[in-house]
Amino acid sequence: MTTVLILYAALSIAAAICASWLFRRVLVRFSPGNLSEEFATAPLSACFGMLVILIYVLVAALAPLLAPYEPDHIVGGEFLPWSTMHLLGTDNLGRDMLSRLVYGARNTVSIAFLSTAIAFIAGTSLGLLAATVGGWLDQALSRFIDVIITIPGLVFSLLLLTVFGTSISILILVIAVIDSSRVFRLARAVAIDVVAMDYIEAARLRGETLWRLITREILPNATAPLVAEFGLRFCFVFLAISALSFLGVGIQPPTADWGSMVRENAALITFGDITPLLPAGCIAVLTVAVNFVVDWMLHRASGLKE
Repeated sequence: MTTVLILYAALSIAAAICASWLFRRVLVRFSPGNLSEEFATAPLSACFGMLVILIYVLVAALAPLLAPYEPDHIVGGEFLPWSTMHLLGTDNLGRDMLSRLVYGARNTVSIAFLSTAIAFIAGTSLGLLAATVGGWLDQALSRFIDVIITIPGLVFSLLLLTVFGTSISILILVIAVIDSSRVFRLARAVAIDVVAMDYIEAARLRGETLWRLITREILPNATAPLVAEFGLRFCFVFLAISALSFLGVGIQPPTADWGSMVRENAALITFGDITPLLPAGCIAVLTVAVNFVVDWMLHRASGLKE
């Protein structure tokens, strides 16, 4: 059994390396000049991450075409094994696992991306504003953010969702508010270093407005670490939503979601069935893929060479 697992792992790694190499060749071939040069020097790990992200996006976008059944329809008995009718079997209610896995990509990833985008816009805006204006505004925002950060994120999320409800809109806002505090601290720290530069003082003396000072002078020079932070924040938000769904307060049934799918079918693990591990594997693979891409972007932003 151990030998078979090692063989499967070796074949999977070899297939991932080959797919990443081919994907890099495609990117180099069809990308414009500057991007083509960047992709040509990209490590295979980053190419693997981009390929996985692209596959997830396509699966989420084409879910109605790829799923053989509706995700919330009962199409068979409970916990049916893998077969030609149901390639990944059925869940605890008799719903097709493959269909729910495909639709779970659309629901989980889109909600995580929207939450991350809102958190990033709010946290970056407030962080840059606090660093640029300074004074009492900086102190007030910083102390307020310190209070939020002292509360563990998962516990705070559970508290807010229990009070305000577990609808998707509330879930997105709660996750966005909590994660915006982390984005605020990074944006403020980066912006403070930029604000101390001479060209910022020159822009102030020219009479530049606060809006132009932030958008034209500070933001372009803080883009690299913020873009990298967006990728990391997406991973954290993605895992947080999956954890909340696993605990029963995240995305609510019958909406397909990978976190809740693990919880609903966890009983199969005691019988040696790996079906509950499939949504967990989807979560893990996407997290690893995003981190590979973020590592490459940080490497590029640092100016280091191989």
